[in-house]
Amino acid sequence: MTEKIYDLTIIGAGPVGIYGAFYAGMHGMTTKIIDALPELGGQLAALYPEKYIYDLPGHPKIKAGEMIEQLKVQMDQFKDRIDVVTNTNVQTVEKLEDGTFKICTDKECHYSRSIVITAGNGAFTPRKLDVANANDFSNIHYFVSTMETFKGKDVVIFGGGDSAVDWALMLDGVAKNVSIVHRRDEFRAHASSVDNLKASNVEILTPYVAAGLTGENGRVTAVELTNVTTNETKLVHADEVIVLYGFISSLGPIKEWDLELDKNALCVDISQQTSINGIFAAGDACTFDGKIKMITTGFGEVVVAINAAIAYAYPEKVHRHKHSSAMMK
Repeated sequence: MTEKIYDLTIIGAGPVGIYGAFYAGMHGMTTKIIDALPELGGQLAALYPEKYIYDLPGHPKIKAGEMIEQLKVQMDQFKDRIDVVTNTNVQTVEKLEDGTFKICTDKECHYSRSIVITAGNGAFTPRKLDVANANDFSNIHYFVSTMETFKGKDVVIFGGGDSAVDWALMLDGVAKNVSIVHRRDEFRAHASSVDNLKASNVEILTPYVAAGLTGENGRVTAVELTNVTTNETKLVHADEVIVLYGFISSLGPIKEWDLELDKNALCVDISQQTSINGIFAAGDACTFDGKIKMITTGFGEVVVAINAAIAYAYPEKVHRHKHSSAMMK
């Protein structure tokens, strides 16, 4: 075979995948990391970059986006042996006779000696605003990456769950005005968050749904709302619209790779290996007895997975785990 063979391919570039790429790079593995989203960081970067994480060791609190940026800096220490591919979906994985893998995406195929899947709950797509011309406007947001976009503006948020309420509270005081629209009188968010919402300056519009959009030059300028109980209509000015109706997630093609699944997660053994030798999984993508879904446990799992992947990729070599202080000189 004349094509390049990577030592490892990581599928999924959330925090666990990025840390896995760093760890693999530190151990000298040539690595390709692939993600369906346009940026690294998974759901944390795409959905919650401004939210604080309080249970990361050594950080009393840290914004999700900042944590992702630090992980990327850590990974980039080995950028000479790590290829990052974004906005790309893995379609098929074929195990070859020599034990290596042919991995085909929607753009190309490549070869790898081992695979670690860190795809979380899978690729996710937002539930869209159910208004005929919603796709015509550039200022309708389904992902929020920075609060700066909304500074001093009139913002309308659609949704009734934790994400919608949390963003409404975070933008209160940053945006000029914030309105939150929900089809029911009761919100699904945590009770304490709802109490904070009611005590804030956010305008609460319930029970309303979007009925139409007004705009010019490709931007929404106002949203038309209908009260689901009285059919009363209301027009609300909007500089920016945020839609947080939740996401549809799926492992997608991974489900077709003949891997043992428990619901929507990959079954793994004590070495994080799936039902196919040479394919490992870590983080929310996998399950086992006693599994706890946390970022910190995912970091530990991916270390186990990569050590096992090294042993699979190079069975003729004696691999012993080394502490980073002995390797980073």
